[in-house]
Parts: sequence; structure tokens; C-alpha cells
Amino acid sequence: MSPQSKPSDHTGLLHPGLLAPDDRDAIYRDGQRLDHAEGTSRPLHAQPEPQPRGAKVFGNRPIDQAEAAARFIAAPEHEKMHDERLWDLRQKRDREMHAIPEWEELRSLASAIKEHTLTHLDEYLEAFEANAHSNGVHVHWARDAAEHNRIVHGILQDHGAKSLIKSKSMLTEECGFRDYMASVGIDVIETDLGERIQQLDNEDPSHVVVPAVHKLRTDVAQVFAKTIGTDPNNSDVHYLAEAQREANRPLVLTADAGMTGCNFAVAETGGVIVCTNEGNADLSANVPKLHIASIGIEKTIPRLEHLAIFVRLLSRSALGSPMTQYTSHFRGPRAGGEMHFVLVDNGRSARLGMAEFWTSLKCIRCGACMNTCPVYRRSGGLSYGATYSGPIGLIIDPTFNAHKYSNLPFASTLNGSCTNVCPVKINIHEQIYAWRRELVKRHEVPFAKKLAMKAAGELLSRPSAYRAAIAAADVALAHLPRFAIYNGLNAWGKHREVPHPPKQTFHSWYKANRGGKDDQPR
Repeated sequence: MSPQSKPSDHTGLLHPGLLAPDDRDAIYRDGQRLDHAEGTSRPLHAQPEPQPRGAKVFGNRPIDQAEAAARFIAAPEHEKMHDERLWDLRQKRDREMHAIPEWEELRSLASAIKEHTLTHLDEYLEAFEANAHSNGVHVHWARDAAEHNRIVHGILQDHGAKSLIKSKSMLTEECGFRDYMASVGIDVIETDLGERIQQLDNEDPSHVVVPAVHKLRTDVAQVFAKTIGTDPNNSDVHYLAEAQREANRPLVLTADAGMTGCNFAVAETGGVIVCTNEGNADLSANVPKLHIASIGIEKTIPRLEHLAIFVRLLSRSALGSPMTQYTSHFRGPRAGGEMHFVLVDNGRSARLGMAEFWTSLKCIRCGACMNTCPVYRRSGGLSYGATYSGPIGLIIDPTFNAHKYSNLPFASTLNGSCTNVCPVKINIHEQIYAWRRELVKRHEVPFAKKLAMKAAGELLSRPSAYRAAIAAADVALAHLPRFAIYNGLNAWGKHREVPHPPKQTFHSWYKANRGGKDDQPR
């Protein structure tokens, strides 16, 4: 923070526990406390309670997000912590945004670069492959998740590798990579703290940036007590982080191979960039002699100079921090080592051909849409039952399986906040609405919902019938006993009170006061 900067206004924070004005561990510069990432937060101290688990997955049956969300909301300490922690990140993002006059210009440039790249993707992928080859990198192409896993397995077999350390990668989660490796006898060790917590608890990540954000510190204490032998009654975050480091570091130092994901793949140089806050990608790439990078084909950008735009947007959007602690560039194998890039399609080419949904490929996985979404913040990422949750998940997941994820696009208020914060200007809420239309066309909407919507459409298209129905409903609300109103058929009344009927509707007021008076101002 510069000397001219003014202290930020923190009054909008929901929970006073997020403020830490007298934290002895705070970092000050020029007399001002640093105001980004964790710089103004202290951990929330929630009361212990059992952690709610995620959505129940039954093969290809549609995920019941509402049922899993209800269980998360029923755990008040988890729901409160999750909501307020993510809202804290959203507010920090806003403070960073307002500190950069050219923020909207950066968003427009990032969006334009992504759109240009996606409309010339074949050319840039070929350029990336050629330049990577010239750097001494082996390049592989995977059509789907299964082929990605087979390719990586083949590379590991060729080197006799039995253990693999891996930095955080949503693509490998998408590919079911760890489960596949377990089936062929290869140990995979996550080096990202949040990802490792989730791995030890046998859970998927619940957020694309902060995988274990849905957990209380007491949840982590219980997981570590069962898996690495820590004190189950000690939930101090410093103790837990150090214990995990001590348990993980020997596995890192003895691993046969390392794997990273990829935030950006630069066609001009044939190199990949990985952004982390723990340095775990550097460990995974440099400690073992074999480095494998899994790369979604949409991660390509044309030139190295474009990277500066995305780096300025990424961490500010994700965590409210000026930049990630480590922005690592990997262009070729180290001396005596070997590097492999696996370029993965897995449905991306098909999505590129979808007129209404192809721009979702611009996503840089910052998680800003999740941090602002009122549904996601209160229901937890695991309630979506998919690799990608929150608003971006609502438009990505149905491209993988429209039947299984047919309920997800309806888990939204369509308020547009996700679109407003997206650093690459994806029209997320419009695509959510478009998916609703598409799912109706594909007959993926439950019969009861389809019947209700049809009846509502018929009623709303007939003004006289609609007004008669409103009048009848008002009479019923005024005179029926409570048990007759709050029953299983009243979904609204499950979690909220039905509004009291007004003494007069707007239509009747307007007819009495303005009807037939054409000389009145309009």
C-alpha cells in the first residue's frame, strides 16, 4: 500500500471476527497495514459441529443439489463460516479493483484476447506444440479424460515411477486422475495444502481456488488426527499446517515424478505458467527429474506479453491479492530431466461449437463468480456433485453430461453478480438461463416441474385468469388455517413465511385511480 493510500473501510464485513486491527503478525508498509488476501483477516472461530457431506451421486441420475444444499444449510456453523469467508474474498476483490483505474480496460483486453485465441485455437495449439518441441518438451494430445490418464500412466511406466507428487489442478480432478492412478498402483500425493486436506478426507475440492474452504478448522483437525496422527483437540491453523508440511515433505523428496496443472500456455514460447501461493508447483516440477503438465486446450494465449494482463486480473479476482506469491514459468526440462505436456480436449472442442456456450471456455478459474454467488456461498461447493461448482459450474457441467447435471442451472437467482465480477467478461447468468431453455428442449426437466411451468405459463398469458387467481389466493391466505397453507405442496413455505395478502392490488388501485384518465401523465 502506498503512503498516499487511505485505510480501507471494513464496515461492510459481515463478521467482526474477520477484522484483525491489532494482529501482532500483521505486515505493515509505510505505516499502513497491508490490505489484501489475508492481510486484514483473522480466522473465524466457529463452534465445532459435524461436517455436512456433499451431494449423493448415484451413477448417471440427476444430482439433487437442493437436497445437499439443505443439509449444508442445516449445519449453521459451516454455512455461516462459508458465507462470510467467501464474502470477505469478494470484498477484497472489490478493493483491489477500485485501486486500479484501468480495471475495466484490463477485463475488456483479457476477454478480447481469449475470444481471439478461441476462434483461432487450432493455429495457436499447433504453434504451441512446435515451440514446445523446440524447447525439448514431449507433447501429447488427449481426446478425453480416459486418454489423458492412459498417456500419463504410460509415461510413468516408461520411467518405472511408482509415486507422483502433484500441484493443484482442476483438470486432473475433471479427469478422475487420482482414482485411475490408484487403480494401477501409483501413489499420488497432493502438495497444495487445501487439496491435500481434501485428498486425506476422500473428498473432491469444493472451490477452484480454495479447495477446503467449506471446512472448519476443527474438521481439519479431525481429518489430520485420523490420517497423519495429529492431536484431534488442537485446531490451531499454524500447528495443523506445520504438521501437514512435516508429513508431506518426505513424500515430496522421494517422489519418482511430478505433475502440475497449467494456468496459461503461451503459443509464442511453448511454455506454461502455473500460479500458486505455496510454491508447491515449483516443488512438483523441480524435485523429481520427470515433470508432466496437464493442460486444457483452452488455456492457450498467443503471446508472452498478453500474460501480464491475465496475471494482474487472476489473483485480484480470486483472493483480493495483487498477485499470486509464485508465478512459475516452465519452458523446458532441467539438465538431466524430462518434461511432458499433455494437451487435453475432453469435450472442449464440442463446447467450442456451441453457439450460446462457447465463451465459457474463456474462464481462467479464478473463482470470483463463486465468491459472490449467494447460492454457492450458502450451499457449499460439494452440493453440486461435480468438479466445477458455483455459477461457472452451472454452464460447464451440462456440457459434460446434460442429464446428470440437469438440475444445476436452476440453482441460481440469475442476479448477474457472477457476470459483473468475471475478469474475462463471460455472460455467466445469461448462459445459465440459456441452459434452462436448452434442458427443457432436451426434455431433461422433471415432469412435475414441466407441468407446473406449463400451468404457470397458461395462467400468466391470460390477464383476467391471473387476476382472478390472485384474488382467490389472497382470500385463501387471509382465512385458511396455517396447516393448510404450510404443507408439502408449498415449496416457498418450507424456509420462509408467505407474504401477507395486501389490502388492495396494484391493478385494482390503478383502475380506481387512473383508469380511463388518458390526460394523466404516463
